[in-house]
Amino acid sequence: MAIAKAERLMNLALCLLGTRRPLTKRELRSSIEAYIEASGDDSFNRMFERDKDDLRELGLVIETVEGIEGDIGYLARRDSNRLPPITLDAEEAAALGLAAKIWQQARLAGAASGALQKLRAAGMPLAGDGEDYDAGQPHSALEPRIPAHEAAFEPLMLACRDRRPVVFDYRKSTAAHPEQRQVEPWILECWRGHWYLAGWDRDRKAERVFRLSRITGKVRSRQGKFTAPVPDHVTVRETVESWAGETATGTARIKLRAEHGYPLRARALTVRELGDGWDELEIPSGHGLDAWLVEFGPDVVVLEPAELRAEVIDRLRAVAKG
Repeated sequence: MAIAKAERLMNLALCLLGTRRPLTKRELRSSIEAYIEASGDDSFNRMFERDKDDLRELGLVIETVEGIEGDIGYLARRDSNRLPPITLDAEEAAALGLAAKIWQQARLAGAASGALQKLRAAGMPLAGDGEDYDAGQPHSALEPRIPAHEAAFEPLMLACRDRRPVVFDYRKSTAAHPEQRQVEPWILECWRGHWYLAGWDRDRKAERVFRLSRITGKVRSRQGKFTAPVPDHVTVRETVESWAGETATGTARIKLRAEHGYPLRARALTVRELGDGWDELEIPSGHGLDAWLVEFGPDVVVLEPAELRAEVIDRLRAVAKG
């Protein structure tokens, strides 16, 4: 059925684009096989109106023209349905090529590949095209990839696009069991290899950021409109960074098990071997660092400041109590 409808829409679009004068419904019905086979005028009229609306939704500009004898005709002028020439400089072409590679694991992979093929057909070199692309620069063996393995990624991406509220079960880093959250999703963003959702938490009546890997079960869509305005600029990364202690206001001293906690080691100001399989690190300390340290479990021991040590212990006790 989907193939038949796509073929019918394509035939209708070709008829409207190929004519030099408006075509009436009667003329269109006699020119398109699917319309000829329609059982009765009512069935044809419903089919034609749906197809016309679908083409307009896809972006085809269809004009309705009244003839001298009062007949209504339809046509799609080529000059009204022609995009201006696309020109990209080297940096823009590189960005598009790399972006398409990033999305190869998501639903947009097909659309991204098709867009690249059209740009290449127009003679535009893109990242990954070999010597034709930026021949004066050395080629790197590294290729950027942003994986999207979480099952929640696709339904949340579509919910953000369609502005649909969602419900899902979410387990915080300090909780043993998940809680149901009702969220109006705004945007998805990847930070340090993890995907995060920013949106409006209806129960808490505040903006919240959720890590997709902590969403359990299915993401369910809900009917209705958003109850809170969507901000023009959503600072997901800044919010996540502040929660992870990135906005440093001081330093902390911790013990870290050897060969563990590489994200902490990457941020360490100093590292000293203690022996017996432990190292001592000095790391930047800020709001939310306690929540991040808890994720490393028994591999981290906070030495100072005392306030941070107490916060981490409280969080671990809360997890143990469930």
